[in-house]
Amino acid sequence: MDVSSTSAAEKFGSVLGYAPGNVPAFSSDYDSADDRELPDRHAYRSYIDGIYMGYKWQCVEFARRWMYVNKGYIFDDVAMAYDIFDLTSVRVVRDNSHLPLKAFRNGSLRHPQPGALMVWDEGGEFERTGHVAVVVEVSAEWVRVAEQNVGHKRWTAGAAFAREIKAKVAPTGEFWVECSFGDATILGWVMQTEDGTDAEPVAVLDTQLLNLELRELPDRGQGQRSWLNLANADEAAYVRMMGGQRLSAEPGDALKYFCLSETAGEALESATAELHALFMHATDYVLRDDRLLGRFNLPRALWPKIHQSWNNRRNEMITGRFDFSLSERGLKLYEYNCDSASCHMETGKVQGRWAAHFGCHNGRDAGAGLHEELVKAWRKQPVGEVLHIMRDDHLEETYHALFMQEAIERAGITSTILNGVNGLSWTADGDIVDHLGVPIRWVWKTWAWETALDQIRLECEDDALQAGASWSSGQPPAAAPRLADVLLSPQVMVFEPLWTLIPSNKAILPVLWQLFPNHPYLLETAFELTTSLQETGYVVKPIVGRCGSNITIVDGSETIREETAGNFGHRDRIYQQFCPLPELDGRYVQICSFSVDGSYAASCVRLDRAMVINDASDVLALRVLPDSDYAMSGGI
Repeated sequence: MDVSSTSAAEKFGSVLGYAPGNVPAFSSDYDSADDRELPDRHAYRSYIDGIYMGYKWQCVEFARRWMYVNKGYIFDDVAMAYDIFDLTSVRVVRDNSHLPLKAFRNGSLRHPQPGALMVWDEGGEFERTGHVAVVVEVSAEWVRVAEQNVGHKRWTAGAAFAREIKAKVAPTGEFWVECSFGDATILGWVMQTEDGTDAEPVAVLDTQLLNLELRELPDRGQGQRSWLNLANADEAAYVRMMGGQRLSAEPGDALKYFCLSETAGEALESATAELHALFMHATDYVLRDDRLLGRFNLPRALWPKIHQSWNNRRNEMITGRFDFSLSERGLKLYEYNCDSASCHMETGKVQGRWAAHFGCHNGRDAGAGLHEELVKAWRKQPVGEVLHIMRDDHLEETYHALFMQEAIERAGITSTILNGVNGLSWTADGDIVDHLGVPIRWVWKTWAWETALDQIRLECEDDALQAGASWSSGQPPAAAPRLADVLLSPQVMVFEPLWTLIPSNKAILPVLWQLFPNHPYLLETAFELTTSLQETGYVVKPIVGRCGSNITIVDGSETIREETAGNFGHRDRIYQQFCPLPELDGRYVQICSFSVDGSYAASCVRLDRAMVINDASDVLALRVLPDSDYAMSGGI
């Protein structure tokens, strides 16, 4: 039974009712959010006593806030609501101690109690995220829950709950809860208790399942025929760049591919969503502290524009790529490329084409969902005019732009590709138009933001008036528009947005370690070399760099294992714990996961005979296998 009123959804932030402990539940009808009351992203972050509760006013935020107010403890950040079912502890805020949390499957002999958290799986009504609600009353025939982000309607007067859900106790004592949404599934409930009777067993990870495998297909002469369609511009550009129809530059790799266990795939999926949320949290933290922002070595003339970009909650990121080390030692993050990540087409199209042609049917393609997720992300963007795709005259950027254009146009957005800034001009009103006279209002770029910033550093380091605008009033400049003029124009919305300069900058890594010390996915990272880093070994990285440039790897005996050249040696540096990539078949293998709209979309592998992965490193096909089919042989 839904005891909320039958009226229309309440305005965002309106109190819907009060749960036990006088904890208010708020409407999360985002369509009615008032930009004057909520002017920026930070306004959507919920805090009590300086402790982050979650994003206003989502279900996870309510559950964590209810726990804190009533119990004094909270659960740690989760990527999705359904992840709460897998948590094993809560943290007492007063002393940072931990108390056990037990999960009970729907249909358990252990009945839910007031204060338990009811957890829904992803799918249907709760697509991608799942749902969580607080159990406030229980009988043999129903469970009453308090929650946010379902219906957005005011609770019945005097009721301390949002919904009453039908329940049934089986003759053998099991407690079953009916899901009132026919297309959703209740996983069960979690309770803080020492008694684990009838609780879900805590899975013990077989760390061998985290090791990658390299396998090889039998040679049936498949390589004698072409398998990429040269009539497609993106595939033709890829073939030209690779010098042939292949994934790897090494001839001996033609039939080789990597395998990943289902367990490792699930770890990547969970880590991608969770780490994206942590990076967004750290970005907000940096942008509220000028001292920290100064460590990112960004022109001060741009600071107001970066703040403006972040504050515009509609200025969303489309896609990025996480780079990891994955082995039986665990899953460890190197960095997040969320400004101008590469390898999308290799992951989302080429490795699938390879598998189909060469007859690789083991498991599933780790990149198969990437293109469709990009289409979904673009459909959510409010692009009302032509989207200009800006790229450099390079074959890799050519096929990358064409692959993305296919997703953009499938999303119903008209687009056109520009080669650099060729043909751009100013109008008398100060607009920038393309070679056909079409004003540029929406841009997706293959360039890194740093390319435009280099112009700012050279021409107007301390001149905020000129950052992104070569003229103010009167006549437009005689010179053609620069890249910086386009990307920093107040009339242009850019994907990926300007604020991605913060999470893409490696200066974010020490901030993350400060905010989330000893987080299982993070490596210790600092702005200065510490004793602990000297003991473990460390990697020196420029805070801004590309393609593995200017990196030095030093092991625990202070021996330099590898050092790369490049154009970023003059930049400030960070020091990250040395966590070597696994080595297979004489090459170092890095696993990457792609985020789209903040969630996991696909995976790929990159490999090189050098320890530092760079823009010339190869990408072989990656397949995800059921754990039962995973041999863990460690060989070919």
